Amino acid sequence: MRISFFFALATLAANPVLAEAFDRPIPQAQSATAEFWYALACLALLASMALVQWLVSRR
Repeated sequence: MRISFFFALATLAANPVLAEAFDRPIPQAQSATAEFWYALACLALLASMALVQWLVSRR
């Protein structure tokens, strides 16, 4: 009896009629500042990968 009550409650709680529709996010334009920081982060990543390669290379 107790299990059927919880099953009925879970079935009613999962009713898709109560869910709201999904609104797709609208992409925003990339600003020049964001592009600058992205380019700087890419260069820093490449430099760090080169540094790690230099540190772990066997001679």
